[in-house]
Amino acid sequence: MVHVFKCLGRHFALDVESGSLFEVDELTADLIEKRSPLAKAKGDFSRYSETEIAEAEREIDELVKSGVLFTPAPVHPEPVYKGVVKALCLNIAHGCNLRCRYCFAGDGQYHGSVDFMSPETAIKAIDFLIAKSGTRKRLEVDFFGGEPLLNMKAVRAAIDHARAVEKQAGKEFRFTITTNASLLTDELIEYFNREMYNVVLSIDGRKDVHDYMRPTASGEGSFDKALENSLKLVRARGDKSYYVRGTFTSRNLDFAKDVLALNDYGFGQVSLEPVVLPSDDPLALKEEHIETLKEQYEILAREYISRRASGKEFGFFHFNIDIYNGPCASKRLVGCNAGDEYLAVAPNGNIYPCHRFDGMEDYIIGNVCDGNFDETLPNLFATTNLTKKEGCNDCWAKYYCSGGCAANSIQICGGIKKQYKLGCELMKKRVECALAIGAIESGEQQ
Repeated sequence: MVHVFKCLGRHFALDVESGSLFEVDELTADLIEKRSPLAKAKGDFSRYSETEIAEAEREIDELVKSGVLFTPAPVHPEPVYKGVVKALCLNIAHGCNLRCRYCFAGDGQYHGSVDFMSPETAIKAIDFLIAKSGTRKRLEVDFFGGEPLLNMKAVRAAIDHARAVEKQAGKEFRFTITTNASLLTDELIEYFNREMYNVVLSIDGRKDVHDYMRPTASGEGSFDKALENSLKLVRARGDKSYYVRGTFTSRNLDFAKDVLALNDYGFGQVSLEPVVLPSDDPLALKEEHIETLKEQYEILAREYISRRASGKEFGFFHFNIDIYNGPCASKRLVGCNAGDEYLAVAPNGNIYPCHRFDGMEDYIIGNVCDGNFDETLPNLFATTNLTKKEGCNDCWAKYYCSGGCAANSIQICGGIKKQYKLGCELMKKRVECALAIGAIESGEQQ
């Protein structure tokens, strides 16, 4: 399978199975597309001479012979559940001091009541991870909520315990925390910069967008405090990892302005995600928005290249694709490993496939406090990789999205094997932009 596309005014051909990417002229692009069994239009070649066409055809034939174009699809092995857990998300707090309008967790309470994980449960979660990690050395723990800064006692207990036992257990822990930053203090900034491998800071972009979407419990805007505290942390963080992570909705379809605003505020590492909501929600993204959103990704990609070329620090999460050294074959088939190698733990110790399932009774896997662990759901998630999902085998972007988000498939589409098609369209455009950026920036560095 070969995907031919035009992005940022240039033509590209991606060989799906080998991952080979070529920048080509329009004639070559049309000729490659003509060879595709999926091609609907065979192109207009009347403006080219026979010599030009023959030369381009010879170049294409050479690429096919060398095995980097129209590479046959391999037969992937059947996915197998191995029973090894490498990462946990600790929903450390079912509660939040903000009232985000698009919150999937219902004001951070996961549609229940306010609840905070005890230090004892946090410690048992660490022990559970060690026990289920097999021979894997590096383990990851994400502190999430709600707002995890409301329950720093449990955060500290988990980290202290992990540090105390990791060497004896032959493990190495990496911690990440996601926060709205409104409760950050100088002491917490120093602590995070010492203990957290990564810090994710929640800001939605421009002040008016953020304040509308992320008001405080009393209805006031939260932007000013979030920006002040986040910048303070980033400036003190040095070269350690962080991301400013926001969400865009139907209210800010011009989301490229929000990404660029975050960079202008002083953040070098930015992620802005499309909201996922039922279609009847007024903030939901809909099919009629897709073309506008695709245009926004191109606008963003052009400015991204320009800013980076001028020496400005700017990383956008969805444009981070290594066109030379992609993930290994097994990783490309499974994505984030939710429900299998990656699990989530609620304040009461219940184990779920990921944080998005917290509070859903049908998706309880076990509990870290009593030791129960039913492998039925992990087995289902592990053995439902992209080769098992509807439409994925015929999609050119399959190895970049790895079948998409299981929570979106289940919660929005009604089944783990189903496609969240709106998300697929946006993913494919982001990948096109990322590939084009990679090719353009690589060419400029040569």
